[in-house]
Order: sequence, then C-alpha cells, then structure tokens
Amino acid sequence: MSRVEVNGLALNVEQWGEGRPLLCLHGFTGSAATWAPFAGRWAGWRIVAPDLIGHGASDAPADPARYRMERAVADLTALLDALAVARAAVLGYSLGGRVALHLALLAPERVEALILESVSPGIDDPEERAARVQSDEALAASIERDGVEAFVEYWESIPLFATQRRLPPDVFARQRAQRLANRPHGLANSLRGMGAGAQSPLRSRLGEIRAPTLLIAGELDEKYRSLAMEMARLIPRARTAIIPGAGHATHLERPDDFARAVGDALEAWAPSFTARREAVR
Repeated sequence: MSRVEVNGLALNVEQWGEGRPLLCLHGFTGSAATWAPFAGRWAGWRIVAPDLIGHGASDAPADPARYRMERAVADLTALLDALAVARAAVLGYSLGGRVALHLALLAPERVEALILESVSPGIDDPEERAARVQSDEALAASIERDGVEAFVEYWESIPLFATQRRLPPDVFARQRAQRLANRPHGLANSLRGMGAGAQSPLRSRLGEIRAPTLLIAGELDEKYRSLAMEMARLIPRARTAIIPGAGHATHLERPDDFARAVGDALEAWAPSFTARREAVR
C-alpha cells in the first residue's frame, strides 16, 4: 500500500504480483481491496489498484467538480507516470468501468487492452440524463444527511444487488466492510461528479476504441448483459463473456469464472502486446 501524489491529490494504491501492468478500477462504494482476492490469479501481471477519488483511503475533496471524469483520467495518467508505466491493460467494474472507458477514449496511447465488467457507456437521452442527475443529487444529500451506514443498508437492498444476498457470509461481510469504510462526502461527491448522469454519454464514440476489449456481464443482470452485447457490436475489437449464475458483480459472485475469463483474455492478447513493444524498439 502506498499514497501517490497526483495533481494535488493523494491516491491510495495497492499492488500485487509482477509483470505487465494491469490497472484495476473498482466500483462505486468499493476500494482497491476489491481486487485483493485476485492477487496471484493472473500470472505475469502486476495488479495496480488505486482507490478512486473519494473512495477508500484516497483523498476526498469538497468540490464535486474535482470528481469529473476528465479529472479522473488526468489523475490516472499521472499515476501511471509516477509508477513509470507507459501503457497498461485496464480492468474496470461498474463506475470503474466507466472511468476506464473515458481513459481509453481520452488517453488511448496509455491503454493496452480493456476489460469492462458490468459497464454502461452513459445516458444518451438529455431528459433521462437530467433526471439521473436529480436522483443522484437526492441520493448524495441523503448520504451526507444520514451517514454511510444508513446508505449501505439502502444500497444493499436495491434490485441491482439482489443476487448478492446469496453470497457466503464471509464474502458478504468483506463487501460490506469495504462500503462502510467510505466517507459520506466522498461518496456524495462521487455521485455528483462521476455519476452516470454527470458524465458525457459515450455510446457514439465507442467505434473509436482500438484496444482489444472484453465485456463481462452476469447472466442474471439483464440490463448490463444487454449493454455488453450492444457495446461489443460498437467497439471494433470487442467480444463478450457472460458469467453463468451471476448478477452485477461477477467478480464477487462467481470469482473463479470471472478470473478465468480475464486470464484467458490477457493470455490471448499477450503476444500482440509483446510484438507491439518490439516494434516500438
């Protein structure tokens, strides 16, 4: 664990393993600890896992504008510079996947490959987007008013996470502990600055992504399974992996299947990474 200063912000960063860099970005209410169970699962890869702004032990500024996606991408490129990483494969879950999409579009030269788990490209319809901004603001205000514990009770009850009620007690407790470790204003400002309504919709730009891409979704998560199939048609070098019996958090609900899907993709892509590096030399 280390704290890395980037653009006036301190990011907490966890790293496991050795080899090619794999930048792993957690979801809303998560932290770098999301990826700890996968340490050693992907041989030849060095997991670089930051706590995103406002989450975990990273700084949580008071200004929601500091959480904008463009700023998050600038922070991640500065983090890669600080770690002497020119290019990385990028794995992102949910919120982290939306950050990864922005990174692939705003700094494509830094992205070797892209793995997106349960990801939306944003909301195209202006009215729907405005409604989402309003609902996220109401949720942010409730987090600040009622605290993280009350919010986590609510968050765990929403239909998106219904399948997580079947998790083993120790896994569920580990997930809850990650959520409870967050600060109210950090989560609130993450919603305000990085929410699906606040971000620019990216569907029309998916054809610009040139990195090989894997889109992962759970079989039981109908919305995000459909989004994965749609995005795979729009991204030139994309394919999907649908995890049987899993909901939104496939890495949590079916970790072996998730690890296998990620590992198989990384192994298949590795020769092209090596060839590209040799060509650059």
